[in-house]
Amino acid sequence: MQPVDDFYVRRGLGAASAKRAEIPDAAPRALDHKAQIRYLRAVQGCRSPRDKALALVPFYAGARIAETVALDVDDVRLSARKGILRIYGKGERVREVPIHPELRKALTDWLGERRDWPGAKDGPALFLNQRGDRLSAKGAHDVITGIADRGGLDDHVTAHALRHSFATTLVRGGTDLVIAAELLGHARLESTRVYTRPTAEDRSKAVDLLPVDH
Repeated sequence: MQPVDDFYVRRGLGAASAKRAEIPDAAPRALDHKAQIRYLRAVQGCRSPRDKALALVPFYAGARIAETVALDVDDVRLSARKGILRIYGKGERVREVPIHPELRKALTDWLGERRDWPGAKDGPALFLNQRGDRLSAKGAHDVITGIADRGGLDDHVTAHALRHSFATTLVRGGTDLVIAAELLGHARLESTRVYTRPTAEDRSKAVDLLPVDH
């Protein structure tokens, strides 16, 4: 930060208050493969089309929980085989995420049932509560953690963990970081690059490679 401080002092502004951004030492916690499969099985066992669709949006579209409940019906654009989900993110940034086939089926089922819900004709919200109002972030959180709990998963399985799982799968699967950043709604590439960092599990597996003398 010395060059920045020198610049501010020469301009008579005093020392700069800017600080170097802290970069996490490890990637954000995501579900491992087994936990992801258990979660998806728990979702498939859910009887509510609304809850099933809601639970898959963070996992298959990487949406934050606030972004998920902010979705309107018009943000779901379905064609014969494909689809696009329009997500309004931080800083009023809008991104379009291709709809995964599993999510497409769940959204189609929910949209079919939604027509008969209270308030369906009065508002644009995609996800409604039992009163016909837009589902709250807390309500969505309770749905997701409830499904995870019924699947025997721990309380760390939240919409945020599902979003991290989406990001980790993309980045570690070889997706270009620029594309991954666009799908995640990141304004800075550094926010996406963190998913390339090792996890605690990665470090543990690395140590397990060392030989032992039996």
